[in-house]
Amino acid sequence: MEHEEKIHLIGTLKEKTLHSVVKNYIEPDMEKQEIRLGRYYVDILNETGIVEVQTQNFNLLRKKLDAFLPDYTVTVAYPMIATKWLYWVDEKTGEISKKRKSPLKGSYYRCFYELYKIKQYLTDPNIRIHLLLINMEEYRLLNGWSQDKKRGSTRQDRVPTEIVEEYTLKSVEDYQKLIPPALRETFTSKDFAREAKLTQRVTQCGMNVLHYVGAIERIGKEGRMYVYRRAE
Repeated sequence: MEHEEKIHLIGTLKEKTLHSVVKNYIEPDMEKQEIRLGRYYVDILNETGIVEVQTQNFNLLRKKLDAFLPDYTVTVAYPMIATKWLYWVDEKTGEISKKRKSPLKGSYYRCFYELYKIKQYLTDPNIRIHLLLINMEEYRLLNGWSQDKKRGSTRQDRVPTEIVEEYTLKSVEDYQKLIPPALRETFTSKDFAREAKLTQRVTQCGMNVLHYVGAIERIGKEGRMYVYRRAE
C-alpha cells in the first residue's frame, strides 16, 4: 500500500514536490503564493518581498530579476541536497526498489554552479540567496541507456524529508563564509577544489562568483593559475 501511494504521488506531482514543500515551508499562507506581478507570477509575495524557489536552471530567473529587483527585495530560495536516498522505479510494473543511501554528501559549496548563472545580479542590494540543505528521497525511472538502466536515467521526483540547515547570502561577509576555513592565506582554484570537495568546473564557477562579489581578490599567478586571498 505504501508503494502504491508513492507511485500515485510521483505520477501526480511530476517533479513539483520539492518546490511545493519549500514554498509552503517559507510561506504557509496560500493567499501569498502564486501572485501575479505585471507579466510574471511569483512564488511568494509577502512582507519580506518576493521569494522565488528555484531548484535548478537559475538562468531562467534573469528576466524576473530584471523586472523586480529595481522595486522589490527578491529572495531566491535554493533547496540543495544534504543527504539523499535513492529509489528506482520500474516503468512497466510500477515496482519501487528499497531505498539506497547515495554516497554524495551535500554542502553549501555546491551552490556555485547555479549562482554563476545569475552572477551579474548578486551585488544588487535587493537580492538575497537563501540556501537550504535538505535530506531528500529521490525517485528515478529505470529507463537509462546502460545495461542496468541506471546511467542516463530520468529523475522523476524529489521528496524532502528534513530541512537540516539554512544560510542566507546578502553581504560580502556572507559569501566569505563559503570559503573553506582550512585554506591557507593565499590559495588557487586547485586548493579550493580540494578543500571544498568540488569538481574543477564547479570550483571555477565559485572562484568567479566570489571574486565578482568582492569576497576574494586576485594577487598574482602560480603558473597558469590565479592566486587568491580573502578580501579585507
